[in-house]
Amino acid sequence: MEISPKDLKARLDKHDPLVLLDVRDDWETKLARLENAIHIPTEEIELRAGELDPNEETIVYCHHGVRSAAVASYLRQLGFARVANLSGGLDEWARTVDRGMRRY
Repeated sequence: MEISPKDLKARLDKHDPLVLLDVRDDWETKLARLENAIHIPTEEIELRAGELDPNEETIVYCHHGVRSAAVASYLRQLGFARVANLSGGLDEWARTVDRGMRRY
């Protein structure tokens, strides 16, 4: 399952209860990030998935949506029922929703 940047923005504006999961590398989070996101790099997700609540709706994102799609699939295998990948990742977010966000 995927969610578009515009749909995510609408959900955030309504203050819908959801978890933002940033799976990018540490250096990437220093360049740009979504507010209130939990940061667990892709290579740490197997060890740290227990930090997440499988009952909460979780939106996973990375730079372009490839790593986050893999993580979202992995979380579904662990029993997370409400997981979505941010289509196009943070780059698409910066191009369509927050044009002031730094792109890299």
